[in-house]
Amino acid sequence: MSTHDAATPAPHVPLWNIANILTMSRLVMVPVFVWFMFLDGSWWRFAAFAVFVIAAITDRIDGELARRHNLVTDFGKIVDPIADKALTGSALVVLSLQGDLWWWVTIAILVREWGVTALRFAVLRYVVMPASRGGKLKTVLQIVAISVYLFPLQVLPFSDLFVWFAHIVMGAALFVTLWTGGAYVLDAVRAVRARRDTGG
Repeated sequence: MSTHDAATPAPHVPLWNIANILTMSRLVMVPVFVWFMFLDGSWWRFAAFAVFVIAAITDRIDGELARRHNLVTDFGKIVDPIADKALTGSALVVLSLQGDLWWWVTIAILVREWGVTALRFAVLRYVVMPASRGGKLKTVLQIVAISVYLFPLQVLPFSDLFVWFAHIVMGAALFVTLWTGGAYVLDAVRAVRARRDTGG
């Protein structure tokens, strides 16, 4: 590599790129989803389910676009997990309010999720902490379980089997959620110590 190549700055990534726009659209869909959940009728419940699934799909798409087209930004690294937590958190709270999910599960997940988000902001001047592979698995498990809970199961035969499936997947999601939360804390402590040791 030549000296000129080494000195060439990295290309500027615009803040309002397609990946970040999709992330922000996911945030906009959250209040729409909540509104649908409080309307009466199976069709509104199905509409809420559809909005949730579409919003969850944008999470997959924006990440792929950001990596494939070099659109990764610090803004995206911070806002993307916040959008995820707003979506899944609102779904968990509404499901608990409507008696479909135990409150202790919702509280445990929310404490971990927003605790990690607060941790990310607290160590931001030392390191930007993107989502880990375990964190992505946790998100997938949460979304699958929540999607089953959200679907108007009363219109399906053997609806109890689907409910038990949702319980099992949510149990796995809760385990991975708490486990990765502990891992984030350890990673943050190590990163801050490393930066302080090097005078960063």
